[in-house]
Amino acid sequence: MLRTRFRRLAAATAVAVVGLGALAACGDGGDDEATSGPVKLRFLSLAWQKESLQANKDLVAKWNAEHPDIQVEYVQGDWNSIHDQLVTSFEGGDAPDIVHYEASAIGEFSKQGYLADLSDLISDDLKGQIDQGVWDTVTFDDKVAGVPFLLESQVVIANKKLLDAAGIAVPPADGGWTWDEFQANAQKLTKPGQYGVAWALKSPTNRVLNLALNFDGKFFYTDGGRTEVRIGDAEKEVPKRIHDMIYTTKSASPEALGMSGADTLPGFFGGKYAMLPGSVSLRQQMVEQAPEGFEWVTLPPVKGLSTKQAANPQTLSIAEDSKHKKQAAEFLEYFLNPTNMAALAKGDWLVPTGKQANEELVKLTGGKQGWDVAADSAADLTVAPFQMADGYPEWKTKYATPALQQYFANKITLDQLATQLVDGGKQVLR
Repeated sequence: MLRTRFRRLAAATAVAVVGLGALAACGDGGDDEATSGPVKLRFLSLAWQKESLQANKDLVAKWNAEHPDIQVEYVQGDWNSIHDQLVTSFEGGDAPDIVHYEASAIGEFSKQGYLADLSDLISDDLKGQIDQGVWDTVTFDDKVAGVPFLLESQVVIANKKLLDAAGIAVPPADGGWTWDEFQANAQKLTKPGQYGVAWALKSPTNRVLNLALNFDGKFFYTDGGRTEVRIGDAEKEVPKRIHDMIYTTKSASPEALGMSGADTLPGFFGGKYAMLPGSVSLRQQMVEQAPEGFEWVTLPPVKGLSTKQAANPQTLSIAEDSKHKKQAAEFLEYFLNPTNMAALAKGDWLVPTGKQANEELVKLTGGKQGWDVAADSAADLTVAPFQMADGYPEWKTKYATPALQQYFANKITLDQLATQLVDGGKQVLR
């Protein structure tokens, strides 16, 4: 979630915005394709990082060289403008054949009939490579609206020298700390001028609801076709633990509350914060920005009752209006084979959804730079109730984010937080 906001901001400068007219001009997309020449497909990609862009373009070029009868036109999109762009192109009947987006955003397009059901278009092999919990994030009204291919998990980045100095061992990739152990180690790492943890909670809602799955916290409950927000002990667990670290044990920095993940990096590199809970993609900034000689490690996701987290994978969909759905599906199978999916994930510093792609990525990188932890963290990523709630975006913006910010600033109690979240649900889920 944090990753999405970061990449959208970065994409604004890294990638030129594709205008609607430019999109319409790419490829013919008309009936004449069916009568002469090769099949032409338009692929709208949101890749923006240098390595990711190159990987996407190289795969398209390789496909075109090997498939002269099915030619794919690469169309560059932008995370900042993609939603409005797709609304206009879908309604105008000129959507690209293949669309890159994310699971949390394609549901409305699927329900409106703009995306093809991929259930019978993709192979059993591809289906079997991806866990059902991840497929659930792209399944709406029993229709598979996209192929999930890149995941973002929440891990912990730590200063290795500070861990060593405190006598704290780095856990193995498949055996992270419990929340109790994480909190206890944060206390060991806290001393004058140094906090054990910096929780970057400028936008806290997705983070809290994501990690709440560790304790089976759902927030959104549906009974008899009606959805409502409920706050019980399970939902209170994560916010309470974070709050306690800030105000009771004082092992977490209060000044980090208004920061994004990137904002905490100067303090982290300077030894002010020993650990940064955040996106697995933070590893990229470690590689690119850490001072010479700075030792950092990636710690596995923290465990409550489980290490479950919400999955919001990047996706590839096929437009319902595409005249060449079968050929588009053939391209998706090629584009997302294990080797290619591993290359795409490496370029974006994210986790591939495919089991074999994960294995190949660890071999490709030797497990260095936290890739072994990143790969293992995908196992417990699944769909969360809030991702299926139609009123979630409004509830998040108007009610949850302000309430959580107040709670983490110690301005309201945990019970008052619960009341505001429930009342907000009543407003948006009528």
